[in-house]
Amino acid sequence: MLSADLPTLMARAITLVIAFTVHEFAHAWTASQLGDRTAAYQGRLTLNPLVHLDPFGTLMLLLAGFGWAKPVPVNPYNLRYGKLGWMLVAAAGPLSNLLLAMLAAIPVRVGLIPLFDPVRGQLPSLGFLLNTFITINIFLMVFNLIPIAPLDGYRVAVGLLPDNLAYSLQRLEPYGFMILLLLVFTGSLTFLVVGPSRLLLNLILYS
Repeated sequence: MLSADLPTLMARAITLVIAFTVHEFAHAWTASQLGDRTAAYQGRLTLNPLVHLDPFGTLMLLLAGFGWAKPVPVNPYNLRYGKLGWMLVAAAGPLSNLLLAMLAAIPVRVGLIPLFDPVRGQLPSLGFLLNTFITINIFLMVFNLIPIAPLDGYRVAVGLLPDNLAYSLQRLEPYGFMILLLLVFTGSLTFLVVGPSRLLLNLILYS
């Protein structure tokens, strides 16, 4: 990803601003609907990207394929439905990326825009931009659903698993970031994300 040309970097930048902003807004909105206004009180219940983007995390994802946004503050004790409410808040982020990808795929599926429209000059074509947008949003969804803290999939897994298994997973929470780094540097993260992402991309674009 480090060798990307200007149109590719522009398409990624546009995609990441939208994807990260909607992802974090979805967390904040869902938490608010379930009774926790912490994010709203801190100004996070907004679609203003400046509120949600972490500059270094966005740059890392843009250039290296691994990054993050500012996490939305959530007080689980304010949420209705206990750990189910916490799980719904966590799931809202990845599901928002899936929704973005599905919406972006509509003009492609109905034949309005060719997905592989070639890049001309220094600006990404609309087809290239949509291709990038759909792909990155699917990758973000799959990546965030990995059940390792601090990813959303960890909280979703804790909400779905029986208490004894959830407790075992929670014991690994302090080591989650180190586990993720290990997966990145060994290439295992790519293995976990690429296969499911390709399957979803095929379903969204061609099924």
